[in-house]
Amino acid sequence: MNEQILDNEAIMSDVNMPEVKGSLVYKCIGCGQVYDIYEFVYICLECGSLLKIHNTEFDQFKQIPAEKWKEIFDSRRNTLLPELSGVFRFHELILPVVTMQDIIYLGEAQTPIVRANPELSAWVGAPFSVKNDGLNPSASFKDRGMASAISFLNHVIRVKNLDNVLGICASTGDTSAAAALYLSYLPKSKVSAVVLLPQGKVTPQQLSQPLGSGARVIEMPGVFDDCMRIVEELAQKYNVFLLNSKNPVRILGQKSYAYEIAQQLGWDTTELVVVVPIGNAGNITAVMEGFVDLQSLGIIDELPCILGVQSHHADPVSRWHSTGDYVPVKVSPSVAQAAMIGDPVSFPKVRQLVSEYFDGRFFVVSVSESEIMEGMLTANRHGHVVCTQGGESVAGLKKALKNHVVLDTKRFVVDSTSHQLKFSSFQQMYFDDTFDSGYGIQTKDELKNKPILLEARATTIAQFLGLKKKD
Repeated sequence: MNEQILDNEAIMSDVNMPEVKGSLVYKCIGCGQVYDIYEFVYICLECGSLLKIHNTEFDQFKQIPAEKWKEIFDSRRNTLLPELSGVFRFHELILPVVTMQDIIYLGEAQTPIVRANPELSAWVGAPFSVKNDGLNPSASFKDRGMASAISFLNHVIRVKNLDNVLGICASTGDTSAAAALYLSYLPKSKVSAVVLLPQGKVTPQQLSQPLGSGARVIEMPGVFDDCMRIVEELAQKYNVFLLNSKNPVRILGQKSYAYEIAQQLGWDTTELVVVVPIGNAGNITAVMEGFVDLQSLGIIDELPCILGVQSHHADPVSRWHSTGDYVPVKVSPSVAQAAMIGDPVSFPKVRQLVSEYFDGRFFVVSVSESEIMEGMLTANRHGHVVCTQGGESVAGLKKALKNHVVLDTKRFVVDSTSHQLKFSSFQQMYFDDTFDSGYGIQTKDELKNKPILLEARATTIAQFLGLKKKD
C-alpha cells in the first residue's frame, strides 16, 4: 500500500517531500566528544556524560525562510502519505538521514489540544487546554519517541545488514508498551524485544501491553531506578539497542510534541506556558529542545515558559530549582508511576537547557499524591481522559496559579501523557478508599463514584432518580 501511495504523483505534487540531507553525530554534552550516529552508544565513553544528536549541517536549514518552513510543515500535516503523517512531518528536525522507506508509522502524533470547559478552568484558576497524548497508538506520548527510535533502528538494520538485534528498556509501564508495540512491527528474524519492570509497580493494564505485543517481560524487585541501572549496565557492556530516553534518538521523536503545539497554535507561542510532568526528565528535555529548534529557525518568535511538575514523593528537580543543589532522593509510592524516579536520567540536559535558553522561563512545582488524584478525577469529570500524570500536570498548574508562580493572563497547554484507562485501577482504589498508607492519599467523598444495583423496573429507576411523570 505504501508503494502505491508513493507512486501517486498527484499526492506527491501537493507535498513538500523531504530529502535525505544533513550529517548527524552523537555529541557529548559534557566534553564535546563526537561519535558516529550508527554506533549503539548512549553515554560518552570519555567522561560518562549524556549524548545529544547534533546535525553538523543544521545551519543550512537557517538559510530557508521561516515562512517556507511553515508552508512545508503545514502541507505535510494534511498529506495522505502515512510516512509523513506522524512525527516525520518534521523530517528535517527529527532524523533527516532516514529515508522514507525506513519510516515506521503506526498512527502516532497529531494529538488534539482540547480546551477545558469553564467549570474546570475556574477550578484550576485560569482558562487552559489539555494536549491529550493518550490518543497515541499505545495510549501514551512514548510512541513519539519510539516512532523515531524504531524508524532509525529499521534504517540501521537495512544499511548495516544487521540481524538478531535486541531492543531493551526499563519502564514503569508506558515505555515498555510503546517499545514492544513498535518493535513488533519489524521482522521477527531481525529484532526482538525485552522490557524490565519493577515488580508490583506497574498497573495490570500497562503490564498487559508488552505481553500482548510479544515482548519478553522481566520483573525485578525494586523501583524504576533499579531497573534502569541494570539496563544501563547491559547497554554499556553488550550490543543492544537501548529504548529509554537516555538514547537521544528517542528524544528526537518526542520533540514533535513542541512542534505540534506551535503548529496547532498557528506558530504563535507568545505568552504561552507548557505544563509537563518531569518523571525521568526525557520528555521535558525534548519539549524544551523542540521549541529551541523552532526559534533558531525563526519559525516562532518567542520561547514559551515551561512549568515542570513533580510528585512530592519524588521531587529532586523541584528541590534543585528551589535551592540550586541537585541531590537524588529516595522515592515513595506514587499514583503517577512515571514520577517514581528519584534521580532522573536526563536531568543534566534539563540543567543545561535552563542555563542556555530558559533562564527565567522555567518553573517547577511539587504536588501531593492527593492533589494528583484530584487533578485527574476532576479533569475527567469535565470531559477529559487524562491519566495520573495528566492529573499531576493539572494539579501543578492549579498550584502554580494559586502561588503566583505563573500569571493567570498567560496561555496554558497541559500535557496529559497517557490515557485514563491505563490507570483505572488507581481510580477504583480512590473510589473504594483502598490506597496503601504509603501513598498518603486523603480521599474526598464528592469525587467517589460507584455503580448502584436496582431491580429491572422502570418505575423503580424513575423513583430512584426522582423523575416526574409527563402530563
